[in-house]
Amino acid sequence: MLQFFRSLLHSRIGALIGIGVLVIIALAFAAGDIGNLRNGASGSSGGALAKVGDEEVTSAELNREANDAVQRVRQSEPSMTMKSFIGQGGLNVVLNDLIDLAALSAFGHDNGIVAGDRLIDSELQRAGITAGQGISRDSVAQRLIARQILSPAEFGAIVPGDLAWRYTQLLAEQRTGSIVALPSLAFAPEKEPSTAELSTFYKAHTGMFVRPERRVVRYATFGDDAVKNVPAPTDAEIAARYKADAAQYGSVERRRLTQLIVPTEAAAKAIIAEVQGGKSLDAAASEKGLSAGKLDPIAKGDLAAQSSAAVADAAFAAPSGQLAAIARSPLGFHVIKVDAVENRPGRTLDQVKGEIATALATEKRRAALSQFLNTVAEKFENGANLPEVAKGLNIAVKQSPALTADGAVYGQAGATADPVLKPVLKTAFSMQEGEPQVAEAEPGKTFILYDVTEIAPAAPAPFNEIVNDVKFAYALDKGSQSAKAQAQQVQAAVRKGEGLEAVLARLGKKLPPVQRVGMTRAQLTQLQRAGREIPPPIRLLFAMASGTVKVQEAPQRRGWFVVVLDKIQPGQVQRNDPTVKVAQRDLGKVAGDEYSGALRKAITKEVGVKRNDAALKALHDELAGVPAPTS
Repeated sequence: MLQFFRSLLHSRIGALIGIGVLVIIALAFAAGDIGNLRNGASGSSGGALAKVGDEEVTSAELNREANDAVQRVRQSEPSMTMKSFIGQGGLNVVLNDLIDLAALSAFGHDNGIVAGDRLIDSELQRAGITAGQGISRDSVAQRLIARQILSPAEFGAIVPGDLAWRYTQLLAEQRTGSIVALPSLAFAPEKEPSTAELSTFYKAHTGMFVRPERRVVRYATFGDDAVKNVPAPTDAEIAARYKADAAQYGSVERRRLTQLIVPTEAAAKAIIAEVQGGKSLDAAASEKGLSAGKLDPIAKGDLAAQSSAAVADAAFAAPSGQLAAIARSPLGFHVIKVDAVENRPGRTLDQVKGEIATALATEKRRAALSQFLNTVAEKFENGANLPEVAKGLNIAVKQSPALTADGAVYGQAGATADPVLKPVLKTAFSMQEGEPQVAEAEPGKTFILYDVTEIAPAAPAPFNEIVNDVKFAYALDKGSQSAKAQAQQVQAAVRKGEGLEAVLARLGKKLPPVQRVGMTRAQLTQLQRAGREIPPPIRLLFAMASGTVKVQEAPQRRGWFVVVLDKIQPGQVQRNDPTVKVAQRDLGKVAGDEYSGALRKAITKEVGVKRNDAALKALHDELAGVPAPTS
């Protein structure tokens, strides 16, 4: 509920970057975040930009994260460049997040909070990351340490019931008012601008006419049938595999579990008391803004690898349908309910021969495919080009139209790239021309050879090619200035008590009709949760005092709004209304975020940060394309 109002305070670039390193750590530590730690751009040296306790933030780290951030922004704004990203403060956002992360890691080491190899392996396994994929184990460890530090600050935050009640009343209030739109084109100059005027305007506003980076991708696809004559598994191989995996085919006990991890033993005991008092574990967790997770049938050894031996011992000692004893792992204290116990009897070689043969056949084919792909990659490394390799495979080479980073076809509204390019598009936008690669398009089934044949960097379009676009932008700009002045005159007249319709009639322009609006805050929140765009004047209506009138610019200088708030009708909510409890829980989550953020800032301050301004400026200038000074 509260997130909508909080989001209005966020900066545009902060929302676009989506780095959220520490927020993500605190809330979820999703497996995908680990995947984003792959080394991206190399660029600058690894010199230290900041010293944070005993930790360092290097140029290489910031370079990599900044390039990744720009790529993410381009998914929604294809014209974004590193220069404009830096100009909007993006580099500082990324740097501050890295500094906070380093500070949390340093604080953790100083206070005995660590992430062991077993926990790191478990997180990498959950993310589907294997050795040799460019993942820094130190980076994963930093994020695990940060999670252990920040999670307790968020857990179980509760706001007073009276505050939640008043907040619920606020959500139920209804606002009634009027909105008038003054389009810029309605107030644009009637006289046609001269070429000189347009040229001057273009030079002063070149940033408005930047074409996004475009790339042409050449590609060819083939299937797994390109690998021929893979030998079938022999009886000896099947027997050897059965012997090697004897434990897998012996009798085994697996358990279905419901698990909740909390930061303190006291919290775990409190939840167990509630469950023993009649609540379900899911309900007890939900009331505290948490969620209990369901574990599929899992063996004791696998559970120990994911958490700790103590957790596995406790979970496998409890009878079915009961709570296990509280046990601890590096992630916190585990409250576990045993949902079911499954015992599988042992199986003989004859019983599993077909199963093993299928698995071995799959492995052999996968190994043959891997070797085949390595051979293709070696051909590229030895100088072969894409058409040559494609000809050897007897597959056709295709070429995409000019594409933007989000997969759209440049200049063709609604057209998108061939779906087969989607898995490799991000890489294609980080490659140089003439560097063919091979990759999986559909894991284990379809493969793609691809390279980049043309790169058109993001840059302002030449004036003579976009004269009509410049003319339209010029009309919007001049019209917006005039519309603003007229909107302010309307505002002043309405404040003096004149009728809105009468004031608009004096303008002598054909304008859209006055829109009467009546809406509650709850309806506003529902629209946002449904992913609907909230018009700026509606947002303004809910930030005004009753009986006031304000003006606001429309997005992209399309015009101005005059917003009049006539009445605020307070919400009527009983103290025992169920929505009060919901609000209390939601506000508790927000309070937890605030506690976590305050702790993060305090830790960064205590650890201490020494910035290398010279090194930071050097990287800033390099990424922004500032020419090096000449002697």
